[in-house]
Amino acid sequence: MSSVLVVEDEQHLADGLRFNLEAEGYTVDTVSNGEAALSLLLEGEQPFDVIVLDVMLPGKDGFTVASELRASGKFVPVLMLTARGRPEDVLRGFESGADDYLPKPFELSVFMARLNALLRRREWFHRDQAETNREASEPFADEVDGGPVDEVFEIDGKTIDLGALELRTPTQTVRLTLMEVQLLRYLIRHEGKVISRKAMLEDVWGVHEDTDTRAIDNFIVRLRKYLEDEPTRPRHLLTVRGVGYRFVAGPGDANL
Repeated sequence: MSSVLVVEDEQHLADGLRFNLEAEGYTVDTVSNGEAALSLLLEGEQPFDVIVLDVMLPGKDGFTVASELRASGKFVPVLMLTARGRPEDVLRGFESGADDYLPKPFELSVFMARLNALLRRREWFHRDQAETNREASEPFADEVDGGPVDEVFEIDGKTIDLGALELRTPTQTVRLTLMEVQLLRYLIRHEGKVISRKAMLEDVWGVHEDTDTRAIDNFIVRLRKYLEDEPTRPRHLLTVRGVGYRFVAGPGDANL
């Protein structure tokens, strides 16, 4: 059964999550602060299949823990828990590397559904990585609307493997977060179309309230670093001023 690390400083909540997760057959460890979580995740020998991470922690908060975890090359799925449910906080969580975000208070059934969804996605990615002889995987079934997208494709000599969360070049492999892959998949499905920032927020992250759209710009900057030979002069992820972005697989025109 899967192993879960719960990072939560409210003891009653940590104990309640442990009790319910162990009742479902999970192996559970708990820590109460960010430093202990990073020590266990980066230096410990026990691998975890998913992390339940509170944002409001003593010392390093959950955003910092997630960011440092991703920067170290660890891509275990992260479910963030927080009393801060504003859209800005949700987007900050995704920017820091979280894979899903659940505001407190929450129903146990919703929590379990979110956790199990992350574990299923992890299994799908491992399955895709094991299919070493495939030319392209089957279309990935996720929540984003649009037509099917091949999971493996080439851009300017770079191989984008959406199923494995990887971008490969002749000299290196870059690991992508689930949220980066979700946004990239969405843009590919709408190739050639001008997509507004608001549409990206709603369709990719499910954020329907008015909020700061700079988070989208930050994600685009990161994707350009991965995809573009010259990120400051993009040919594939093009800016449409005052609206949003347009993805073109072939060399695109200058930003509009």
